[in-house]
Amino acid sequence: MRHRKSGIKLNRTGSHRKVMFRNMVTSLFKHDRIRTTDAKAKELRSWADRLITLAKRGDLHARRQALAIIREKAVVHKLFEDVQNRFGNRQGGYTRVIKLGPRKGDAAPISLVELVIEEKSAKPKKKIRKNPVPAAKAEEKADAAEEPVVADTPETKSKKAKTSAKKAKDTGAAEAPEKAKKKAVPKKKSAKTEKEADTTEKVEKKSVTKKKTTKAEKKTDTPEDPEKTEKKKASKKKPKEK
Repeated sequence: MRHRKSGIKLNRTGSHRKVMFRNMVTSLFKHDRIRTTDAKAKELRSWADRLITLAKRGDLHARRQALAIIREKAVVHKLFEDVQNRFGNRQGGYTRVIKLGPRKGDAAPISLVELVIEEKSAKPKKKIRKNPVPAAKAEEKADAAEEPVVADTPETKSKKAKTSAKKAKDTGAAEAPEKAKKKAVPKKKSAKTEKEADTTEKVEKKSVTKKKTTKAEKKTDTPEDPEKTEKKKASKKKPKEK
């Protein structure tokens, strides 16, 4: 019976198998992923998980135990330094096996073994309002929310009336200079109004000239009396009496 004999033989001796997995786990922590056959990939997961638990422990004895398996000191240092950031609070399941299909040549099933790195959840972005509420209104709303609700009494009513009267005076004083400015600023005449004024002036001038011509025509058309003309000539010829 094969009790208490975990692991797979892979048609290799114990020493050969041990050295092979030491090399594979070293390259896994160095490059974060490797390609190998399905049987080796499944056996490699237990070696990787054991070393990550040693790195999480983090003491000197755990580091020496890891150095007895991993071939390179730089890889051990990287594993012990980055274990908290990369694996966080994950309890087991540090590796992932992805099947890639048969290999060309001998048609051996190939898999990809990679480390499962814990991705930090991105913070949700705050929504920006297109029309933000002004600070003054926000403060007024906050004050209104903080103020306790009190029953209306004659004293409170009189206070409210005074405050409303003050606000009305302040708003009136603030609006007065604005109204004065609006009155002081002369309105610019538009192009249409200027054209209309020019046309009205031209029409008036034409009407005046027409009236003058009609009066001159009337004078020329009406014949004068011969008696009046003779009297005018006689008055001119008579010398003035001294």
